[in-house]
Amino acid sequence: MGNCCSGGSDDEPAPKGETNQQQDAAVADSGNTPSQPPPSSSSKPSPPPSKQSKPAPIGPVLGRPMEDVKATYTMGKELGRGQFGVTHLCTHKATGKQFACKTIAKRKLVNKEDIEDVRREVQIMHHLTGQPNIVELVGAHEDKHSVHLVMELCAGGELFDRIIAKGHYTERAAASLMRTIVQIVHTCHSLGVIHRDLKPENFLLLNKDENAPLKATDFGLSVFYKQGEMFKDIVGSAYYIAPEVLKRKYGPEADIWSIGVMLYILLSGVPPFWAESENGIFNAILRGHIDFTSDPWPSISPAAKDLVRKMLNSDPKQRLTAYQVLNHPWIKEDGEAPDKPLDNAVLNRLKQFRAMNQFKRVALRVIAGCLSEEEIMGLKQMFKGMDTDNSGTITIEELKQGLSKQGTKLTEQEVKHLMEAADADGNGTIDYDEFIAATMHMNRMNREEHVYAAFQYFDKDNSGYITIEELEQALHEYNMHDGRDIKEIISEVDADNDGRINYDEFAAMMTKGNPEAHTKKRRDSTLY
Repeated sequence: MGNCCSGGSDDEPAPKGETNQQQDAAVADSGNTPSQPPPSSSSKPSPPPSKQSKPAPIGPVLGRPMEDVKATYTMGKELGRGQFGVTHLCTHKATGKQFACKTIAKRKLVNKEDIEDVRREVQIMHHLTGQPNIVELVGAHEDKHSVHLVMELCAGGELFDRIIAKGHYTERAAASLMRTIVQIVHTCHSLGVIHRDLKPENFLLLNKDENAPLKATDFGLSVFYKQGEMFKDIVGSAYYIAPEVLKRKYGPEADIWSIGVMLYILLSGVPPFWAESENGIFNAILRGHIDFTSDPWPSISPAAKDLVRKMLNSDPKQRLTAYQVLNHPWIKEDGEAPDKPLDNAVLNRLKQFRAMNQFKRVALRVIAGCLSEEEIMGLKQMFKGMDTDNSGTITIEELKQGLSKQGTKLTEQEVKHLMEAADADGNGTIDYDEFIAATMHMNRMNREEHVYAAFQYFDKDNSGYITIEELEQALHEYNMHDGRDIKEIISEVDADNDGRINYDEFAAMMTKGNPEAHTKKRRDSTLY
């Protein structure tokens, strides 16, 4: 959750998000929701144990059964605190893995908007799941008094502390760091999310190493947005707020301003807009004068100054987009153009989906049906954004336009191939279920409960095996049989060549071609 600063009126706007200090110290060597190891192939998989015999009351914030987070995790030391919550170290009892648990007291959620903010934070973190430089939400839990967000643990501290310790970065180091930060913002924007509180404190380091990976955190002020949508609530942290936010009319460009301020600090060690009071800072931001005369600016390259100017352009329409920043000469690796255009997250997911065999695609449709509303809310918003005529389906032209708005240039043939992959029933359009299956992140396939549910769907007679006949039936149910020999599809997965698929073979298929899943499986195996 973000926080409110002191009072304030329209004349003296008081942004949310000012006092979150280390509240989301979150991320690192963990993967998805901890699960038991897959059952062996020799026996039929048993369903995950039910947590309680009688239904628990429904929590008013998350809208699902309440549960005791302390039954699964042991709470440890405090890691940070904000106005809305406290973050503690927590340990998963079954595996010994450490995470960060952000606990939000329900008594502090005083109105409907506060509750909606928490729900949206959970939805957005689910939506961004699997992105390498974004804190992973492991699970959200609600009990009588609090909402608990269990996240990956980051042991390297805040980027802000690293900046202070160094004074400033070399241009090469600053360019490398900014490349990662802008890529994170590009990913968020391509997935229809504005962060709205980007600042060094909300970027955490994986460990204490000099080149530790960076993770973006604290999505408590983030929002889903559609192309052209404008927001008016003043949120963020004083030094980093864009002028159009203060004027109460802004979109994703405000994130670029915030990281432009961060770049200025990386290069010079001081913020570009400074005053003794919050109101003074806001006035300086609205004036928009940037000092390039004081030390160390005379010794900084013209290309770096050019990028800062273009990111801190007071007119959001003239400001560079994340995609354009990544193509700026100063920020490119070795100053050279990349060999291929930058992909956005949606396009990457569609490409992964296209590469899958039919068997796996049907399994993904089944898994998509198992996901909760909060897990797919972001994709639902994106579908609505692409479905410009509100027909409930996406045409090839709408898909092309939707990807184009995110800065992705594709040939007609490429769009056609993506369309054909997502259009499971071959009717020439992508419906809502097809879109969710094709664009949800692949790490969903590594979750034991999802893999089990999909296996059960195929295993109609509950024998513990998927036969040729059962696979054929499932493909027909989803209108996905393209006439290919079913035996051929089975043989690709049938490791022991017995003409049928057991659970281990099915689980291996689901993680094949998903490097993250394999890494996590290897890393997890030592814990059991």
